[in-house]
Amino acid sequence: MGATRNTADEATDLLGALDTHRGFLRYAVRGLDDEQAGSHPTASELSLGGLIKHVTSVERGWMSFLREGAAALRPDETAMAARAAGFRMEPQETLDGLLADHERAAAETAQLIRSLPDLDEVRELPEAPWFEPGAGWSARRVLLHLLAETAQHAGHADILRETLDGQKTMG
Repeated sequence: MGATRNTADEATDLLGALDTHRGFLRYAVRGLDDEQAGSHPTASELSLGGLIKHVTSVERGWMSFLREGAAALRPDETAMAARAAGFRMEPQETLDGLLADHERAAAETAQLIRSLPDLDEVRELPEAPWFEPGAGWSARRVLLHLLAETAQHAGHADILRETLDGQKTMG
């Protein structure tokens, strides 16, 4: 039997894997209040609420890249300041609000990915020290990056939560 390519099934599989790791990240903050979510229980500046906020922002940034191209990711001074602030849960923010925004971003991502005719279309990346000059990423590569980013931060969240009150997401 020859291999056939079904983009819809692949997109569903990739979105499903991303949802699994979003679930681990969300599980890590289950039952916390805003003060706990904004606290820094390790030597790091990371907080659980800040991780939720960061993952949401990164996901939206990459979806903007898929819609608009390289201009959406240009690393100007304003964008870099916003990126740094994106790791902090600000006093006026709530965990419930951050989680709701995370959920909206996930729905926006699913809608955009399912609307793409092809996961292979490549968009040129912006000029930045962390991208190879002239490189481009496909929608598939973007989804794989988001999957890795979300999984990595779900692991960070697991460590922060265990440090905070002993709860473990996995293990």
